[in-house]
Amino acid sequence: MDRPDFSGLVRFLVEPFLDSPDSLRIDCEENSVQSKVWIRIAFDGDERGRVFGRGGRNIQAIRTVVRATAALTGWSAYFDVYGATEQGGGDSAGKSRTHRQADQQGAGHHRPKPRPRPKSP
Repeated sequence: MDRPDFSGLVRFLVEPFLDSPDSLRIDCEENSVQSKVWIRIAFDGDERGRVFGRGGRNIQAIRTVVRATAALTGWSAYFDVYGATEQGGGDSAGKSRTHRQADQQGAGHHRPKPRPRPKSP
């Protein structure tokens, strides 16, 4: 089986979430000897919320499809998002996986515990 068009696949999966698809930049670095591909994407920071989705669901689904496609053809895929501005929620390039997951899950936004309702007589 031939190597998948990873760049085309990522473009197909990400562009529907973007208001300006021209802002999408995809960098695919392949190592055909080890059958590994590193995919990095960047886009305008103000579109980060739509691409990541609530709780990071959209970006996780994209990662899953890319990794599954790679696995079906005997490749390993690594996927990362770069280029978001500080105003758009921070740059994931310099953060550890734990910090990126916390950003995606909305860490830092604490909700107060609900108060118990008084018992009626």
